[in-house]
Amino acid sequence: MQNFLFILNDPPYGTERSYNGVRLARGMLEAGNCAVRVFLIGDGAACGKAGQKVPQGYYNLGDMLGGVIRRGGEVAVCGTCIDARGIADSDLVQGAQRGNMAQLVEWTQWADKVVSF
Repeated sequence: MQNFLFILNDPPYGTERSYNGVRLARGMLEAGNCAVRVFLIGDGAACGKAGQKVPQGYYNLGDMLGGVIRRGGEVAVCGTCIDARGIADSDLVQGAQRGNMAQLVEWTQWADKVVSF
């Protein structure tokens, strides 16, 4: 079994980088035989906000991250980054945790492969 860490730096909307990163993370979990962790940092921290209001028919990064969690993946969000953006811990997608740089270091050392979007 391989361990994958996905680091998302881009905001949830305006580019498709975070969207594609979450799609790949979810796809890896669906394929099986791997463990997946997703760390949201910088503008990517906004991807972890629950209750995002998007037009019907558009993707919702918060809901998609919930799908990663439900499939057994772990999601952490940089605490400094959410603080800077006025996002409270209680605003995060259910199952996502407040993270920090020490956790990102630990997760990076855990990973066999690191994929950054």
